[in-house]
Amino acid sequence: MKKLLLFVFCAFALVGFAQQKITLTDAINIALKNSYDIQLAQNNIEISSIANSYGYAGGLPVVSGTASDNEQVTSINQKFPDPSRDTKRDNVATNNLAVGVTGSILLYNGMRVQATKKRLGELQQQNQQVLATQIQNTIASVMSKYYDIVRQQYYLKALNRTIEVSKQKLDILEVRKQVGVANNADIFQAQLDLNGNLQLKESQFLLIDLAKTDLLNLIFLKPADQKIIIEDTIIIDRSINLDSVRSRLSNNPQVIAAQQQVHINELVEKEVAAARYPTLRASTGFNLSSAQSGAGFILLNQSYGPFVGVNLSVPIYNGSISKKQQQIAGINTRSSKTIYDNLLLDYETGAVRTYQAYTNSLTQLKMESDNFNLSQQLLDLITKKFELGQATIIDVKQAQQSFENASYRLINLTYTAKIAEVELKRLESVLSTK
Repeated sequence: MKKLLLFVFCAFALVGFAQQKITLTDAINIALKNSYDIQLAQNNIEISSIANSYGYAGGLPVVSGTASDNEQVTSINQKFPDPSRDTKRDNVATNNLAVGVTGSILLYNGMRVQATKKRLGELQQQNQQVLATQIQNTIASVMSKYYDIVRQQYYLKALNRTIEVSKQKLDILEVRKQVGVANNADIFQAQLDLNGNLQLKESQFLLIDLAKTDLLNLIFLKPADQKIIIEDTIIIDRSINLDSVRSRLSNNPQVIAAQQQVHINELVEKEVAAARYPTLRASTGFNLSSAQSGAGFILLNQSYGPFVGVNLSVPIYNGSISKKQQQIAGINTRSSKTIYDNLLLDYETGAVRTYQAYTNSLTQLKMESDNFNLSQQLLDLITKKFELGQATIIDVKQAQQSFENASYRLINLTYTAKIAEVELKRLESVLSTK
């Protein structure tokens, strides 16, 4: 007996360990932590942060050092007006040493460095907005799938209620048959109704499991390793206002990123235009040169010392490439403005359409909630009347169908209103982990 109790205890412990209760906040936090898209967006921010510097833009001095040391064996044959100075030797060792340090700084290039630095800063901010967009999209996706599971579980509760009634109906008919006031046809029909409801229940279990698998995939967990339990309800925020949503569309990170793309393209125009201006650089450094030879006219030649200079480069003609690049950059700027205007219009339209669905669902919810309460009362009433022999099996079945239909409509409207709420808040960019 003790072994049996120990086995049962261990079995329940394993089941409890394998199943994990998860809340919406848990699901969102796990998704934000594990999301590959968010990780990639964070990598892009890190890259743009590193690149956002005056040195990367070409505005800081450049210092370079060079050194070369060449050993060589040569044959020398030199003749001079004075024959006594003639030299002819084989296998003469020579050495050429050159060392130099050079530093240069850009003084002027048509303000290209400033434009490039601003563009790098805009790119960094744009990547931050892309990350914010990805975070909002991830939260919205998790919430939609999470509440879909809650919806499917509500369906299951409604089915369980109708199954209870079907079992109660079958039990009553069995008792009536024993006393000779019920026929087999009613019992068979009641059993068929019960079997149909039980089959629907199994199908509903499958839908819930599939939805949970989708949620686990969405939060980047292996479905085979996790068994999750969700116990939650759908609570709708009824305070959303369309004017407030529309006024905050400009705060949406995707809209901000599109606007920043316009600024980036404008800065690219300035960078391309700078190529048509002169470039002025200043340079300084130190050079050392030494040449040694074992024979010949010059046995040792050394020079060393600092230097300073200015280099001016003036573009004169390059086949109008710079002009055409500037024209192309201008077209890209116009295109980015068009994309921004189109995106803002799409968001405006999406906000209005979603708000219409949101308000319509809220309006229907009041009526459907009353219908659901009435269907519950009707089902209870018809069940009691059936117990008293004042209602038929058909009356009970119709009451069950009315209850099921009202339940499905109520939870579907609740889910539709919640998803509309989530989408409106995503457009406002106010979704959070709470």
